[in-house]
Amino acid sequence: MGFVLGEIGTAGLRARRAAMVVSAVCIFSGLSMAPAGAEGSSTLPGWTTHAVPATTGSIEMPKRPSSPDHERGRRPDAKRQSVPVKRESKPASASAGKVLRGRTGRATLEPVTFGDLPGWADDDHLAALKAFQASCPQVVAGKAGRSTGSDAAALVAACTTALALPSKMTRVTARAFFESQFRPHRIVHSGSEGLLTGYYEPVIEGSRVRQGRFQTPLFKRPADLVSVGPGMRAGLDSRLTHARQTSAGLAPFATRAEIDAGALSGKDLELLYLANPVDIYFLQIQGAGRIRLQDGTFVRVQYDGKNGHPYTSIGRYLIDKGLLAADKMSMGAIGRWLKADLARAREVMNQNASYVFFREMPADARGPHGAFDVALIAGRSLAIDPSFHRLGSLIYVSGPSLMPKGKTRPFNHLMVAHDVGGAIKGAERADIYFGTGDSAASQAGGVRHRGHLFDLVPNVSRFEPVAEPPAPKKQ
Repeated sequence: MGFVLGEIGTAGLRARRAAMVVSAVCIFSGLSMAPAGAEGSSTLPGWTTHAVPATTGSIEMPKRPSSPDHERGRRPDAKRQSVPVKRESKPASASAGKVLRGRTGRATLEPVTFGDLPGWADDDHLAALKAFQASCPQVVAGKAGRSTGSDAAALVAACTTALALPSKMTRVTARAFFESQFRPHRIVHSGSEGLLTGYYEPVIEGSRVRQGRFQTPLFKRPADLVSVGPGMRAGLDSRLTHARQTSAGLAPFATRAEIDAGALSGKDLELLYLANPVDIYFLQIQGAGRIRLQDGTFVRVQYDGKNGHPYTSIGRYLIDKGLLAADKMSMGAIGRWLKADLARAREVMNQNASYVFFREMPADARGPHGAFDVALIAGRSLAIDPSFHRLGSLIYVSGPSLMPKGKTRPFNHLMVAHDVGGAIKGAERADIYFGTGDSAASQAGGVRHRGHLFDLVPNVSRFEPVAEPPAPKKQ
């Protein structure tokens, strides 16, 4: 998962893991660094075909070469069928030409049609609607954060309408809702082509007490750890996002190496114990996890702050030192290399001064929570750059060359901005949440693909779902 950039105005934003988390391959290798139920695995749901045919296809992205992969899934011979819905007429998009100003530059929104979205008709719009509704209470409560993305009032209006929808919606009426309440816009910018990565919630063995092989503590947030905001950096390194509160003012918190050497010993901060420091490191990279205790029960833990020091990629360090070849770099390769020799692993991991703290989630928590305390949904929750996209907003993700295992169509999904990440920087940079467990880890670890993001801008029109016409009788 990507990490939090620091607090963005709500406590929930801390849940997105500080400046360490991103997809395992990218963050470990440093290639993209400009910078969370039932037991078992919860993974990306199966792909299904939408019942309503429609013309789908690719659109020309400015300043980008066309790709044959981008044409997969096109159905030029499909006739567009109207969806049963009462709508008000749509004026020209008020968002056309809108400039998004983020921390890495700027981008422009240009309106397109839903028919221009690759694979739009084949998506499961009902699943997308449920994901959208899940975060709408937070949006309506004003916790969507600040950004140059979707207008806050319009997004609140769309959420209010979504929450008032009948409980028995179908894929057809869910699609009609989106097509009446939103207008898709492509994101035009001068930067490199969009990049998609993946993250997941690991399952790791652990113990509540120090025993046997479980000797490495997982620390909870220290009481003297504070976030460093504007006007608080006097005498501090400008890169620090958190610091230690002392009677004399703020001071840098202990580094990873200092914590590893015992800087937090005797402070009663041990939350759980894991088998080795490599498990701790991987858990910090993902920012959340499920811990399988020795009695067979599970504990879910969640990011709860970091020591504030800048993140350093150990994958890049291994490559630069000639310890791992760049073409062999992967989450699995790094894990195997580290666990083969824990002494050298500590030396390498300590190159990264950043350190993450955790809190235990309630027993009934349905999953890891994203940036504004909404449980993440596999295949529908997306981590984005909140300086470009407002939390809770809808983003259509198209990965022309991203082909899920065992599937015949590329990844084209309507997703919701449920999370943020310190390493997720840019208008077309996103991290896809794949779920919990080994299967999700396998899917997420293999994702580093070029892709396109489309903003669905709220239209704020009235929506009245109507009954679907009965299916024709068989002849």
